[in-house]
Amino acid sequence: MGAKELVLEYYNSQAYANVEALKRFIHNDIVLQWNSSKGYLELDKDDLLALAAELNKSYISSRVNISHIIEEGDTVSVRYTHYVHAFENPDEEMVLANFMVIWEIKDNQFYKGFLMSQLA
Repeated sequence: MGAKELVLEYYNSQAYANVEALKRFIHNDIVLQWNSSKGYLELDKDDLLALAAELNKSYISSRVNISHIIEEGDTVSVRYTHYVHAFENPDEEMVLANFMVIWEIKDNQFYKGFLMSQLA
């Protein structure tokens, strides 16, 4: 499987919100450098698994809409919008944030990530 196909499978399967599914996609030595509208974070595997668990607990459902995806070797850049349904208002879908991420793939898993996000 190519890097772009792996990244598409990750987002389409919603593994970002499923701890068990996420384990298949992330390398043991993963590092995600995240610049958000609230500051800078550097996350490892345990942090990402905790984030997935929190996302799963915080929202009834979520989905991403990918507007751009570009592959160059083992590097994939993705621009997407993340939508959620909150428990407080389950009938209304809202934009959680807009994201731009560059993923480096190693051993057919996410190895390094460089993420920028802006809250909706």
